Amino acid sequence: MNVGLIGCGGMGTTHNLSLKALSAKMDVEVTALADCRPEFLKKASIQWPNARLYQTGMELLEAETLDSVHICLPSYLHTEHALAAMDKGMNVFIEKPVCLREEEAERLLESQSRNGVQVMVGQVVRSFDEYRYLKECFDTGRFGELKSITMQRISGDAAWGYEDWFHEEGKSGSVVLDLHVHDLDFLRYMLGEPDSFDVRATAFSSGMINQIFTTYEFGKVFAITEGIWDISSALPFEASFHACFENASVVYKGREEKPLTVYKTGGQIEHPELHREHNVIDDTAGINISNLGPYYTEIKYFIQCLQEGTPIEVAPLEEGIKSVRQGILEWKRAKEYVNKR
Repeated sequence: MNVGLIGCGGMGTTHNLSLKALSAKMDVEVTALADCRPEFLKKASIQWPNARLYQTGMELLEAETLDSVHICLPSYLHTEHALAAMDKGMNVFIEKPVCLREEEAERLLESQSRNGVQVMVGQVVRSFDEYRYLKECFDTGRFGELKSITMQRISGDAAWGYEDWFHEEGKSGSVVLDLHVHDLDFLRYMLGEPDSFDVRATAFSSGMINQIFTTYEFGKVFAITEGIWDISSALPFEASFHACFENASVVYKGREEKPLTVYKTGGQIEHPELHREHNVIDDTAGINISNLGPYYTEIKYFIQCLQEGTPIEVAPLEEGIKSVRQGILEWKRAKEYVNKR
């Protein structure tokens, strides 16, 4: 299976390392790489010395015939590259958020239907072991019904983007579509569509939303989320959740040595043993995530679906778009809230 990688920066490096690890076990090879920065392109090509190199993603897509392409570009470039890839009959793995606007969502769905290709969105939280454990507890009723859940995704200011694209709201979708979208996507994955939601927010001095609190009701389940790009770039990243079931609380704190804990009604405390498919820590991507395991898992699943001819069910295009649509609604409410203050 011949793969192209467009974008060799932070997220592209994560994909590149995961694909290299997978190539030792699966019939997959990155045969084309693209990035406008020569130093990043050179670094990525170390893993694939025979890969053809391109300065832009569009040049790669025009010249190559590939089984699939991974799009790891800034968010505002996702749609145009995904459309070009699908029009050439390539299957696409596209990083989140899959797009930023409703008109882009419609074009992506139409193109996939017309071209009959597979598209997966990098909503990677669906592949984190701790979140998979939480969903399994919910699906099986292991600890009774879920009553409430709080989720946090805290990061220092996103200072690593090429040409500072994170701080242009129209290019990143603010903290809402770049960071918070992970938690809202997982809530949708586990609980379905919210019956109602309410938003509070803060903004940088530029007016861009940098912190969002959203409360949801999913049937009988009440949920609260916080996503923030802190004013300081030095604040360490941490994701966490606290899920209150009838008979236990499941707590995840991403920076702890034992991050997942179950507190049972009888006072017992357990740390579930999770099977780590690819337990590798690598900081060379230069972003706020260093655990390659979940990326390895989601990309492996994508490759397996393509090789076996089975539909993508974990994070297909339509799911990524539904999460973006929910994010857009929350983003608008966040802007309205900030502008009224």
